[in-house]
Amino acid sequence: MKRRNQISGQFRAHTIEMIESPAWGALSLSGRRVIDRIEIELAHHGGNDNGRLPVTFEDFIEYGIHHNAIAPAIREAEALGFIRVTERGRGGNSEYRQPNKFFLTFAYGRGSHASPPTHDWRKIKTLEEAEEIARAARNNKNAQAVQFAERRAKKTKNQYRKPVAAPHPKTGSENTKLPHPKTGSTASPPKPVLLSISRAGGPVYPEANSTRSYAGYGSLPLELRLLALGLSSAKIFGLEKIGGAA
Repeated sequence: MKRRNQISGQFRAHTIEMIESPAWGALSLSGRRVIDRIEIELAHHGGNDNGRLPVTFEDFIEYGIHHNAIAPAIREAEALGFIRVTERGRGGNSEYRQPNKFFLTFAYGRGSHASPPTHDWRKIKTLEEAEEIARAARNNKNAQAVQFAERRAKKTKNQYRKPVAAPHPKTGSENTKLPHPKTGSTASPPKPVLLSISRAGGPVYPEANSTRSYAGYGSLPLELRLLALGLSSAKIFGLEKIGGAA
């Protein structure tokens, strides 16, 4: 007879002691997901190669961990005694890139009889101690890794930044708004003054100013008549004196 509680697929086993431990209670969600993903990798290796389990940065992202939370979660899970990073990976080009390799301190595999699990999480006795260790581990950033991440972020930001177009210089002709010059061909002719229409139907022209009628040469003053003849009043009066004396 088959047992009713038989599991038909791969599974993982966690002891109740570990689940109730202060270290497990202080784990964040990202820290638990890191442990879960490493356990999945152990299952993919058939329970072998514990301590040489490669899990890439992309593997953690695909499992649902935010890329900014991966490194703090790994430090947290290691400080609380659930995993060990046996080999540090490195980024870069594909030929030089290597993932981290992990060891699960609580996992039972094919070689567990020769090297049983170490259960490092048992060293933490209280929840306050576990929370303090987890908080310090998450904040304990590697200075070299921080500088590398800043350089990478700056390079990526400059790569996708759109170039800002320089402002077009304004010349004097563009700043000053001048009226459009009117040429002889484009200028419109002045509109004629409309005249009112008389009752008879014809145009009515404006009346000229009235002037006095010309009364002839005799109406001009004496001096003007003498000037018109080329004589002055002095000469006339002198001639008259000479003529009177004669």
